[in-house]
Amino acid sequence: QVQLVESGGGLVQAGDSLRLSCVVSGGTSSNLRMGWFRQAPGKEREFVAAISASGRSTIYGDGGKGRVTISRDNAKNTVYIQMNGLRPEDPAGYYCAEKSSYPDYISRGDFHYWGQGTQVTVSS
Repeated sequence: QVQLVESGGGLVQAGDSLRLSCVVSGGTSSNLRMGWFRQAPGKEREFVAAISASGRSTIYGDGGKGRVTISRDNAKNTVYIQMNGLRPEDPAGYYCAEKSSYPDYISRGDFHYWGQGTQVTVSS
């Protein structure tokens, strides 16, 4: 069974940058398309970004567009999300998700396994 473990969250100041990591175990990450989502207390889960299994295709949600970059290192079975210019509305639990997929297929949804999340807090 595939397991996803996120890390890199923490307390940062508004305007700072942060890079979150998601390590995949129990599977071959190069066969998996990956996504990042976030959810703040009392709010619905929000799509942040996704990347195809090959890494050649990426898409972004509206909330982080222009400030977020998703990338992957299949040799390390790791997917990253770089967030710049963190804002007061960015604090949330950030979760990665995966699903086995064709190399260049990409989608905002329909993910199979999810990680436990890493918390991001932004101080103003």
